[in-house]
Amino acid sequence: MRHTFSTIVLVFSCLALMSQSYKPSKVDLDTLPNLGHRKIQNNAFKVGEQLKYTVHYGWLDAGEAILTVEESKWKFGNRDAYHIVGTGQSLGSFDWFFKVRDRYESYIDKQGLYPYRFVRNCDEGGYKIFQDYKFQPEKRAMTTHEGDTLYTPAYLQDMISAYYYARTLNFDNAKKGDIFTITTFVDGEVFPLKIKYMGKETIKLRAGKFRCMRFVPVVQEGRIFKDEEDLNVWITDDKNKIPILIKSKILVGSIKMEVTEWSGLANPIAIVED
Repeated sequence: MRHTFSTIVLVFSCLALMSQSYKPSKVDLDTLPNLGHRKIQNNAFKVGEQLKYTVHYGWLDAGEAILTVEESKWKFGNRDAYHIVGTGQSLGSFDWFFKVRDRYESYIDKQGLYPYRFVRNCDEGGYKIFQDYKFQPEKRAMTTHEGDTLYTPAYLQDMISAYYYARTLNFDNAKKGDIFTITTFVDGEVFPLKIKYMGKETIKLRAGKFRCMRFVPVVQEGRIFKDEEDLNVWITDDKNKIPILIKSKILVGSIKMEVTEWSGLANPIAIVED
């Protein structure tokens, strides 16, 4: 349950566990040239957006997660940033025997949608995790809370920023079977997260009926899931591209995470009126 809750709250870390990873090498930051910044068009989200998810374990409501987009009070190299805050906690009977209190923060460049800082502070059944990563995207480097400076791929994402960067990808001309890759840093390793487009579907949730696009991970043999269909992600088929439902099969049942509340969206949501 410990890792399951965390990875369902942050679906891209779950995908990371199925990817071919590597540990980046240490580097002297002063030896690296300044390679500049990129610019990504973002019409998917804005400051003030809040998404609330409920996590179901079987038929029980096991937890909830909230993701909020705020204005960063700090600039990074005179550049504006978003401050994304993600919190997760167990509910009901799960909170009694397996208490979860998770907090994730990411400071993301507004124009380039890459991170400057990622902080993870989690307590999951007494198992505590703390991570503090500082990124230098123009140098293609990062520094960990252990003090190591690492050489990284260009515009490396963290677990939170990957979630938001993915929403800016263009799926207008996507065909079934197309694969999209997001390079992400998770637990000290670099993972090329690969998701496969599976077409459009209409799904019904507690909050209503939604037009969606469905994606599955590209599974590496020998990893968590037996096949791609064991993890499905539905994203709203609109300009917001919100991951609205995530379903995962596990050894002792299934876990589902769905959006139950939203506010401050940048665009109308793809809800189907009956």
